[in-house]
Amino acid sequence: MSLENFLYRLHFDTENSRPSDLEVDWEDAPLTYKLYRGLPVIPLREDVPLSLVDQTVTQEMSLPQLGAWLWYSYGLIQMSQSLLTSTSTDAGSESFLPLVTNRRPVPSGGALYPSELYVYLKLSSIPPGLYHYDVAHHRLVQLREGNFDHILSLALGGNCQVHACFGVAFVSIYFWKNFFKYDEFSYRLQGLDAGVLLGQLQEMANQLGVTTAVHYQFLDRAMNKLLGLSADQESVYAVVPLSLQTEGESHSHSPAQWTTRGEETASELIRELAEQKHVHVMRSKRMRQYPALLKMNEAAMQESIHAFRRYSDQLESKWPRRFDKRIRLPRLQKSSYDLAQYCRERFSPEMDFIRRKTDLNQVARIMEMTMSALSYGNDLGNNQEAAWRRLSLFVSIHQVEGVPDGAYVYEPQEHALYPIVYGDLRARLQDGLTMDNVNLYQVPLCFHVAGKRGHLINQLGFRGYRIQQMEAGIVVHQLLLAAFTCGMGGHPLLGFDVENCDDLYNLKTEEKTCLIQIPVGHYRPRARFQTGLHG
Repeated sequence: MSLENFLYRLHFDTENSRPSDLEVDWEDAPLTYKLYRGLPVIPLREDVPLSLVDQTVTQEMSLPQLGAWLWYSYGLIQMSQSLLTSTSTDAGSESFLPLVTNRRPVPSGGALYPSELYVYLKLSSIPPGLYHYDVAHHRLVQLREGNFDHILSLALGGNCQVHACFGVAFVSIYFWKNFFKYDEFSYRLQGLDAGVLLGQLQEMANQLGVTTAVHYQFLDRAMNKLLGLSADQESVYAVVPLSLQTEGESHSHSPAQWTTRGEETASELIRELAEQKHVHVMRSKRMRQYPALLKMNEAAMQESIHAFRRYSDQLESKWPRRFDKRIRLPRLQKSSYDLAQYCRERFSPEMDFIRRKTDLNQVARIMEMTMSALSYGNDLGNNQEAAWRRLSLFVSIHQVEGVPDGAYVYEPQEHALYPIVYGDLRARLQDGLTMDNVNLYQVPLCFHVAGKRGHLINQLGFRGYRIQQMEAGIVVHQLLLAAFTCGMGGHPLLGFDVENCDDLYNLKTEEKTCLIQIPVGHYRPRARFQTGLHG
């Protein structure tokens, strides 16, 4: 099967992206976190602050601040126990099964968390070097000690002044962690999961006054070897340099320059790195093969800095308008919130949505805050308009004060909604779900993040697909945060009829497609026991 067909099936023929007779071996399920053995560790303080207000880093990030940043970005922050209702067909009675979950600050498909988080640190409080964030024990595991500015700078194509950074974060994907359940469909989930984590890392950095930029392009084999990763198990998806922001300094980084000492290749850098073998535990004993995922990962790798690309939209045109009429949204003051509170209270409603008054101000806040996520620094080129053309935000609205029911596209520059079709679309969207786990009849807003139908492959090669999914994940993260500031919750969904939604928004004529669906609304708290895991 060609890689193009593989991606088409992932997106438009999802039922065939995993075997119909696949039985998930839950007894042999992998851990949702990676555990290293026999390596030096640095414990992090468990008494993390309950609020992130006034937690700005000044001269150097302290070890407690580093621990809080990691914990609120990807740590185990809560333990929750709820009840699953099971109906017996024989007796016609209901029984309740306990469901215990360890909750993290960000959502993940099936709560399987395929990403792992690594950091390169140059702080006076710990030895300089490369570390893995041990989620299970809230500690750092040392992988390599030393200064690796030179290697990282070359692996990033000279596009980052690593020597001026106090650290670098790496977001990887461990393939088996969600392949065991979703089979080949896991490849689509992995990019989105990594993107949501990237969004949280950036939001946490903003809270602490740390400057970040996301690098999607780097010499993969060199980066993997630096961290001691086996490419047939795990691969780095994104690199995030961390530096302290000075007055007048912007979070946006300059467009990629890629000025290095010559034609740098991964093979050359690998020869500069000593071989290291680390022992880690994932618990599974009966792992299946995933050749399609490895083939995609191989095709997406960059061997030379000359493979790096900037995204250009010079040939792009604006969205054609279906109606001249538009709804201008009010400009609101920036919402104030405590990100720590969001991390503790984040919830993905399913059958918990309830009808409650929703107004134009709430819609305006969610729209503007969501698309502001694409103003982040990255190595694709910091043209915000180009980012807004890579991804667009659509919404189906029902019973919102000041807005007729219907489907709309949001124009960030104008801060306005343009109607596409009017009417109550809830039945159409509900019928398009592959699982009846969300009641869309109770939801006032059903968002769709849309992107290029060709998944940026023409410009960025097969790496473009995972970049598109990660950027969509960043937008989803910001949308959920925006909904929280309005007293609402959202539930990201991939189990929906993509063609149905593309047809609803007339996306085929624009060569775009819906990447993910997020119903947003008010909800009732679910009955559950919950406790924090901080010290």
